[in-house]
Amino acid sequence: MKKNVLLSLTLAVVVFACNNNKTETSETTEATANTPQLNYSVVGSYPHDVQSFTEGLYIKNGQIFESTGSPEELEFTQSHFGIVDTTTGKINVKASLDRNKYFGEGIVEKDGRIFQLTYKAQTCFVYDAKTFKKVAEYPYANPEGWGMTDDGQLIIMSDGTSALSFMKPADFWKIRELNVRENGYAVDKLNELEFVDGFVYANIWTTNQIVKIDVNTGNVVAKVDLGQLYQDSQRINPNLMEMNGIAYDREKDEFLITGKLWPKIYRIKFL
Repeated sequence: MKKNVLLSLTLAVVVFACNNNKTETSETTEATANTPQLNYSVVGSYPHDVQSFTEGLYIKNGQIFESTGSPEELEFTQSHFGIVDTTTGKINVKASLDRNKYFGEGIVEKDGRIFQLTYKAQTCFVYDAKTFKKVAEYPYANPEGWGMTDDGQLIIMSDGTSALSFMKPADFWKIRELNVRENGYAVDKLNELEFVDGFVYANIWTTNQIVKIDVNTGNVVAKVDLGQLYQDSQRINPNLMEMNGIAYDREKDEFLITGKLWPKIYRIKFL
């Protein structure tokens, strides 16, 4: 008799839990379904090294800078940054980290210096933008470092959560945090970033989505699914991983999009 009672209670708990999960999922889907979808067109591409585990991307004076990470299981990868050769996709390396100690993450150039995050070492390395010599190391409190961009004054950093950190370039000290929401729901796994005209465009880790965030409110005002670019690259390199890498070319008014081990950097325009 006790066994039957326990079984009934167990079934009731399972049914209740399942019903609760269904409700939460339904509410989340309904809330995010109202977000405007960005349309885009592909206007061209550059080659990209399929051994580059992309963690950061930006454009300066017409040159594409890329930073990469080095997962332990992918022995061919390196944690470094440099300028991408747009005829070969290879990186002209300007600085490297010891892959046994550090995992390179996002980069940004600000005030004549290049800032490079590390994944779990809570250290930001800083280099002279002309000589590429290391000039500083700054600790930060965020448990992890992911992506970076800047708004013209402060450096904006992601750490894999739903919060963006605003850091002073002079000493990489956190000024404030911005919680990112989509119709009231937290948007986790914010990754590589690009700031354009008051908005941050952010890759969402493990997905093919980019969200457009209002930096004044933290609200996601639009999003785009670039799954077709992923599929196109996957046909060339079946071993590629998720999309990660977004940069804005102001002179051409176009975005550059790539990913980890992708064979291409896509040139796209949002419509």
